[in-house]
Amino acid sequence: MNPVLCGLASNVALPVELVDRLIVVADADIADGLASRADLSREQAVALAVRGEGSAVRLAYEGRLAAADINPRTQPQAALALLEEGFGDLEWTRLFAVDPNVERRAKLAACPGLLADVREMLAADRDVRVVAELALWTTADVAARLARHPHAEVRRAVAANEATPPQVLAMLITGEGLPPAEQCLVCDSEETPYVHDPHCPRLDCGLSADASCSGSHESTLHELAEQALWNPATPIEALLRFTGHPSALLRCRLAARPDLPPETVARLAGDPVPGVRADLAENPTISESVMRVLAADGGHDVQRRLAHNPRVPLDVLSGLAATTKIGSTLLPRIASASPSEVEELSTSSNPVVRMLLAERRDLPAEIRDRLADDPDAKVVKSIAGHPGLSEAQLRSMVERHGSRVIAKVAANPQTPSALLEYLTAHMTPVRKALREVARHPNATGPALLVCLTDQDARRIAAGHAALPPQAIVELLADHDWQVVEAAAANPSLPPAVMVELVLELNGA
Repeated sequence: MNPVLCGLASNVALPVELVDRLIVVADADIADGLASRADLSREQAVALAVRGEGSAVRLAYEGRLAAADINPRTQPQAALALLEEGFGDLEWTRLFAVDPNVERRAKLAACPGLLADVREMLAADRDVRVVAELALWTTADVAARLARHPHAEVRRAVAANEATPPQVLAMLITGEGLPPAEQCLVCDSEETPYVHDPHCPRLDCGLSADASCSGSHESTLHELAEQALWNPATPIEALLRFTGHPSALLRCRLAARPDLPPETVARLAGDPVPGVRADLAENPTISESVMRVLAADGGHDVQRRLAHNPRVPLDVLSGLAATTKIGSTLLPRIASASPSEVEELSTSSNPVVRMLLAERRDLPAEIRDRLADDPDAKVVKSIAGHPGLSEAQLRSMVERHGSRVIAKVAANPQTPSALLEYLTAHMTPVRKALREVARHPNATGPALLVCLTDQDARRIAAGHAALPPQAIVELLADHDWQVVEAAAANPSLPPAVMVELVLELNGA
C-alpha cells in the first residue's frame, strides 16, 4: 500500500486530471479511496470499476453504476450488488441461479424481486445454504412452503423471516402440523450422536461452538426457537412455553418480547438467572409495579438495564442513580422528561441525577447555565458539550475543574478558536483533549501544531485543513503511514505538491 497515493485518492482538492491519472494506476487500496470521492464523474466511476471488482462493488452499492456499466460474467460481485440494491438486470438472476459458485447463488437468494422461476430454482438448490438464504428473505408464500423443508437449517431461516405467516411460525415452534426435520448441518458432517468441542482445533470446521445432534437436531432447533423469539411476527401464545425452559438464553429472548402477558412477566421477574431479569428490566412494556420490584434487585446488570428502560418512573431512576454505575449517557427516560420534570431533575440533591440531565442537548438556557455553574465536576463535564455556552462559561469550567473537563470543552462544536489555542498552549496537555482539538472545525494552525506532539492526535491533525501547508508537506515523510495518508488527503496540501507526487509516484 502506498499511503501517499491512497491519501491523494480521497483528497477533495485533487485536480480532476490527477484523479484520471490515479484511476489508470489504481490498485485495490487506491481504488477504494477514489471510489469514496463525491465528485467522481460517471465516466470515471465506470473506468474505476474496471480496475478492480472491490471498487466496482462499492460503486454499485452507492448507486454510482447502472446495469449497463457491468458485465455479470466478468464482474459477478458488482452485478450481485446491483441486484441486491434493486437496480440490476433481472435476466442476470437466471445466470446466477445456475452459477457453480455457491456463495454467488446464496447472495442471489437474498436479493429482492426475484423472478418466480428463479425462486423455484433456488428453493430446489442442491446446497442447503442457498435454500436457507432464500428462506430468510423470501415472500410469505415461499417461506410457508419452505417451513416443511426436510433440513432443519432451512426451517431455522424461515423462523427468522419476518414475512413468514404467524401460523407457520407457531407450527415451527410446536412442531404440530409439520413432518419432523430429517437433517441438520451437524449430522450432515458428523456421525451422531455428536457434541462439538467448543475448543475445536480444526481450522476448516464450520460448526458453532455449541453444535450438537443426537438424531433430533437439538442445537439447530434451539437456534430456530431463538430466531422465532426474536421474530415480532411470532404469536406470543406459541412462545409462552419457553417461560420455564431449561435454556436461559431462550428465557432471555422471551423476557425482551413487547407482548408478554402479566402472569409471564411476573414469573420472569422471579427467574433464578440475573440475565433474564435484566432483559425484562429493560422491556418498556412491563408495569410500573414490576419495575419497582426490579429496582431492588441486586442481580448482575438488572438495575443498570432498568435505568435504560424508557418508561422507568423518575423517582425509581433517581434511586438507581444513587446506587448503580450508569455512566454519563443520555438515558431514554431523561431524554423524554417533560419541562416540569427537567426542572425537578436539575435541582436534585444527587449530582449523578444532575449529570444525567446534563447529557441532554436541548435544555432551556436557564437550566443549562445553572448546570454549567454546578460545583460537581461530573455535572460540568456532561454539560460542557451543550450548544449555546459562551466562551466565558467554557473558560470558567476549565479554570474550576481543569483536566477533568478539558476534553469535553474541546469537543464542544461551538468552542471558539481562541479558547482552543488557550487549551493547547497554556494547559497541561491532556491526550484526549488534543484529539478533540485536532478534529475541531475551529482549530487554528498554532493549536494543531501542538496536537502534532501526540501520536494519536497527530493522525487526526494531519488531515485538518487549517494545518499550515509546510507542516502538511513535512508530514508526508512521517514514520507513521496513517499520518502520511491523512496529510496526503489534506485539502490544504499545495496543488503543486499534489502534481509532483502523482507524477513521481506513478512513474510519469
